[in-house]
Amino acid sequence: MINMSGTIQILDCTLRDGGQGLENLNANGIKTEYFTGVEKIKIAELVRNSGIEIIEIGCMSKSAHSLEKYAIYKDIEELSKFLPEKPNSNQIFTGLYIDPDTPVSEIPDSSPELVDGLREILRYSQLQLSLEHCKALSRKGYKTFIQPMLTMRYTDDELERLVYCANEMNAYALYFVDSFGYMNEKDVERLYKFYIEKLDPQIRIGFHAHNNMENALPNVRYFIEKLRERNRIVDSCVIGMGQGAGNLQTEILISYMNKNYGTTYDFDCILEICDMLEKFRDHDMETWGYSPVRLIPAIHNVAYKYAVAMKLKYNMNLVQINDILSSMPNELKHRYTQENLNKLLGK
Repeated sequence: MINMSGTIQILDCTLRDGGQGLENLNANGIKTEYFTGVEKIKIAELVRNSGIEIIEIGCMSKSAHSLEKYAIYKDIEELSKFLPEKPNSNQIFTGLYIDPDTPVSEIPDSSPELVDGLREILRYSQLQLSLEHCKALSRKGYKTFIQPMLTMRYTDDELERLVYCANEMNAYALYFVDSFGYMNEKDVERLYKFYIEKLDPQIRIGFHAHNNMENALPNVRYFIEKLRERNRIVDSCVIGMGQGAGNLQTEILISYMNKNYGTTYDFDCILEICDMLEKFRDHDMETWGYSPVRLIPAIHNVAYKYAVAMKLKYNMNLVQINDILSSMPNELKHRYTQENLNKLLGK
């Protein structure tokens, strides 16, 4: 945390975003290692010991099959079994709802044996349902983080709706999320200024950056250095692990903070996790990180999964992928499905 007109908290989401990334890779035929129960506890403990303020230990989603090896759980109770002890009362442990489909009646009230906070990805096609779900989480006593995936998709009217809801429920944080990794510094500044104009001052502004164009670090540095009016949260993952091109690397972020703002995050704790996570990196395959196949969809503001599927399923070259995505209809860009891909390819 840094002392300026606003403070910075780091939220490490290695287990959550990394776990979702592993699950997505395996669902698309790229076989990877997975988290053991011991590893999940150890990673959470090391992030805690590093002094990072917010630790996300997984996510929750309804599934017919157990996905615990990817840190994806059926409910808060299952997720919270992997909570380490919390010696620092200022640290927060969170879990994330992938969608608003869990009935509110099935969500327990906040209690000491459960995570402190809950983040929820808003379903754009059911925005009101998602926002009502967030309000319910807040009423149950959780620190609630509102996560509008692909925030660049939202109109000004829709952004105002998010701000209004965040104020109404006294959310812990309202985020902007660069899901497809194509935001630049001007986009960061525009969204930040839009939020601070109407967002209640006690509500933090969060930023979740992806690395398709390797803009995560410069965008986050701009967010930290230039936009100082509010308390802010920056997301990161160890070795950039995550979905698609992955995220800002925790080890880069904390070394930058320690060097430039006098913070005292324990770098060795994060390096221990780096060593642990090497088993997930198959350098002969595209697991996560920068690659041209993930750059191309970011250039055209398209979901990265289209390009990955074109390469893996249809063995297309980069020129072919670029040609198809460059003329893609707007109504297909934001949501990848096999049906949408078939439409795009004329199948």
